[in-house]
Amino acid sequence: MTRHPAGQPALVPTSPAPAPAGDGYISSLAVAAPDRPRRLAVLGATGSIGVSALRVAAEHPDRYAVAGLAGATNVQLLAEQAAAFRPPVLAVLTEAGARALAALLPAGYRPDILVGPEGYAAMARLPEADVVVSAIVGAAGLVPTLAAVAAGKVVALANKESLVLAGDLIRELARSSGAVILPVDSEHNALFQALGGAGLPDLPLVERLVLTASGGPFRTMPRAALEAATPAMALNHPTWSMGPKISVDSATLMNKGLEVIEACRLYGLPVSQVEVVVHPQSIVHSLAQLHDGSLLAHLGPPDMRVAIAYCLGYPERLPLSGPRVDLVKLASLTFEAPREDAFPCLSLARQALAAGPSHTVVLNAANEAAVALFLAGELPFMAIATTIEAALAAHAGCPVADARAIMDLDGRVRDAATKRAKGRK
Repeated sequence: MTRHPAGQPALVPTSPAPAPAGDGYISSLAVAAPDRPRRLAVLGATGSIGVSALRVAAEHPDRYAVAGLAGATNVQLLAEQAAAFRPPVLAVLTEAGARALAALLPAGYRPDILVGPEGYAAMARLPEADVVVSAIVGAAGLVPTLAAVAAGKVVALANKESLVLAGDLIRELARSSGAVILPVDSEHNALFQALGGAGLPDLPLVERLVLTASGGPFRTMPRAALEAATPAMALNHPTWSMGPKISVDSATLMNKGLEVIEACRLYGLPVSQVEVVVHPQSIVHSLAQLHDGSLLAHLGPPDMRVAIAYCLGYPERLPLSGPRVDLVKLASLTFEAPREDAFPCLSLARQALAAGPSHTVVLNAANEAAVALFLAGELPFMAIATTIEAALAAHAGCPVADARAIMDLDGRVRDAATKRAKGRK
């Protein structure tokens, strides 16, 4: 089995045979289609991934029922989703949000409404849920993801930060609980499909994985001009429709840096075997180069429903309405090297992965703090990277063996990074 530098196996198996029960690997047996609608719990239901997941479910009403929906503060949209799918359990961030949500629900529909991180974790453990879609953005998604894995769920994982913060912990929990991880990120889902799905028989033959990046809205902007980049400019993504935080991460290339870490921890490869290329058309979602020089690529429209549907239907492939790729109209697909001098977050992510597990926690925490300040107009665009670099330079390493240690470190780094960025001591 191919191993990453820490000597841990991949989260996916390297044999075409299904993994034994309790081994914590992707297995066609573990997610075999039940003889009833598959029941979904969607964490982050009001975000772009959650909305797309519910669109897939609505397109296949005979295949899916919704057991639970969790949002944060967008109670209006959550109420509309709840009225459409009538799950027995909902979750929101605050007690005030729960009261507002209850008032918006249709007469005669009275689900249980859970509150806060504990409520999200409880939803992730719902006995009624067959598949948990983990789509809460950022470190806030870690605790519910861990709860779903500990409960032995099939986890459609869109929260890349869970693997960035706690890849080893998730691996051990999955091994003991029998949980199944299915990657929703378009790049990692593309690799999963290109390499053969369950069993990933081609993984031992992989020479390198190639993650594609759109390049974001600033792909061709001179470095000097980036100093004046505004939040509105950063949110204007050329091909994907995403939330504010992920859109800014795409503009800095930190999103791709986090995905490099995610790929290493999913597929058990060292960082030297994971490459990033910029592909502005966003049609080739990722590639795997095998040891005979051949490339396996996954192509598709820039529509997250494709990856989501593959996870929700796995091991079946669901039909989807929507745009199709017309290669003749495209005429050309182009690729270029990322400009890491102008977008240093990609290099910082690789450095953090090489330095150790606690450094990736620091990387993510400093990035989330810096992005929040940038979106609030309190930090220049290029200072996002310098804030992260300073946080990594100040960190000497520490144990992060459990969720409490990870979240404690996360909180300390956020506070320090925010104070440093605002010029306070």
